[in-house]
Amino acid sequence: MNSISVSGKNWVLKEFNNENLLFLKENFSLDEITSKLLSIRGIKKENVQDFLNPSIKNSLPNPETLMDMKKSCKRTIEAIYNNEKIGILGDYDVDGASSTALLGKYFSELNLKYDVYIPDRKKEGYGPSINAFETFIEKGIKIIFTVDCGTLSFNSIDFAKKNGVDVIVLDHHQSEIKLPKAYSIINPNRFDDKSNLNYLCAAGVTFMFLVNLNKNLRDINWFKINNINEPQLIDYLDLVSLGTVCDVVPLTGLNRAIVKQGLKILKNKKNLGLKTLIDICEIESNPSIYHLGYVLGPRINAGGRVGKSSHGANLLLNSNPKEVYKIASELDNYNKERQLLERDVLQKVLDISPSYISDPVLVISGRYWHEGVIGIVASRLKEKFNKPVIIISIENDIGKASARSIVGFDIGTNIIAATQEKILLKGGGHKMAGGFSIKVENIEKFKKFINRKFENINEDLKKEKPLYLDSVISSSAVNLDFFQKVNNLAPFGSGNPEPKFLIENLKSVNNEIIKDKHIKSVLIGQDGSKIKAVAFNSVENEIGAYLLKKDSNLFNIAGKLSLNEWKGQSNVEFIIDDISVNKTIKNTVPSSIG
Repeated sequence: MNSISVSGKNWVLKEFNNENLLFLKENFSLDEITSKLLSIRGIKKENVQDFLNPSIKNSLPNPETLMDMKKSCKRTIEAIYNNEKIGILGDYDVDGASSTALLGKYFSELNLKYDVYIPDRKKEGYGPSINAFETFIEKGIKIIFTVDCGTLSFNSIDFAKKNGVDVIVLDHHQSEIKLPKAYSIINPNRFDDKSNLNYLCAAGVTFMFLVNLNKNLRDINWFKINNINEPQLIDYLDLVSLGTVCDVVPLTGLNRAIVKQGLKILKNKKNLGLKTLIDICEIESNPSIYHLGYVLGPRINAGGRVGKSSHGANLLLNSNPKEVYKIASELDNYNKERQLLERDVLQKVLDISPSYISDPVLVISGRYWHEGVIGIVASRLKEKFNKPVIIISIENDIGKASARSIVGFDIGTNIIAATQEKILLKGGGHKMAGGFSIKVENIEKFKKFINRKFENINEDLKKEKPLYLDSVISSSAVNLDFFQKVNNLAPFGSGNPEPKFLIENLKSVNNEIIKDKHIKSVLIGQDGSKIKAVAFNSVENEIGAYLLKKDSNLFNIAGKLSLNEWKGQSNVEFIIDDISVNKTIKNTVPSSIG
């Protein structure tokens, strides 16, 4: 199916195997839409039950398949027996804060002494510095964990080693063949790691470490000997799911089970910091992936972007209600400041970006753009233009950059390659995001380098982004029963995209602008059924223009279902991603569902 929409996208119905659909219906007692969505996703029959009902027990691999796991646990147990004070150095983003809190919470339950250090984004930049390690060493710390960082921290780790300090790296970022001289490095993205767990974020890696450490301590009767209750690691999954969702890693395999179970833990509000932030954000419904990724996550991130870098980790670790409320309130205010700064930088970038639009990779630089928001601006532009985007903020003769990529172009690996060729001062990342620092004189050289790398990849990645749809449904399918059937495939995210649907031949009966940027609509189908719909951030784009002109012609909408819960009431809405005004759409699938 091909159709040109008001925003110029091609609508394409995903293909599926009808025989497979019927097999799933008959052998697993599934309904039509669940069977169809499983068939579209290519879920093998032997994996159907685990996909629909993911559990940690069935998904958790042996942690010791990760390189250096045994070694790391042995050194940690040695530190525990010797009563060594522990240092934890974490990144300032959500994944780093979550990973830091996981270690801190576990060590607290074991009555171990530890110190936390979160680098200041602007003053210190990403990862451990010699200054940070000096701070630990002055406090008599002999073992340091770096979480969500450290894989490429050669100088600072060398410094620690020379001073008799063992560094254990818990990370997931892309590595070089050569690694720092840390005591151990647990990172599924090491070149020599064979665990096939490279889809984990740092919180996932940290959780695997704690699972193995916990087992080792149990095996030697440490908990019983020391009269300490064994930590229930299942209760940590709210933090692991927070890092997993916010770092946008694929929700497949173990990650899928982590988030599915983590949302249940989050619902119980056992973590005081998350509970307080949920209350401040006035989240009255059960917390969802949306709340993790778009409500809680941005606020935890805001401390590292525009406020105090340590606030995110401190929120998740602190058990004093008064202090936690103060931190959560400040993070909420930092987030509002972040939104203003983001809009300002985005407008400045858009003012100059037309001259770069034809480039395969958008590399845009400017002076004194706020470093804390350039990553978000890069994400916005990536979505707008469907291209990798790199935003560089220049101060004096040095630029600091944040990069966001599209599926199929590994930005982390290419940043490391540019660093090895001495184009960049330092840098790293993973497949979808990265960062680096660069001398201003090398920016043009880097542009040529990264565009040349992109030109060598699949031509399909360079074409205009299609809008893939799972099924045509009737307007009457926008109801709670149908939503719950679709939601059988949750959690949705990277690697398991939320199903998108097409509803044809609708008419608008009411449109309302919300908060100066969204449009709420009431649409009516040919069978007389009404749909409540929302087009987010559409006031100034083609979708909003079409809805607001009150055209009486019939049109089609593409998008996804959303459950709106408020004061005990549940209503299903349709989130509009696009509108088609022509009536020449041809189905390539069996009759509509719903």
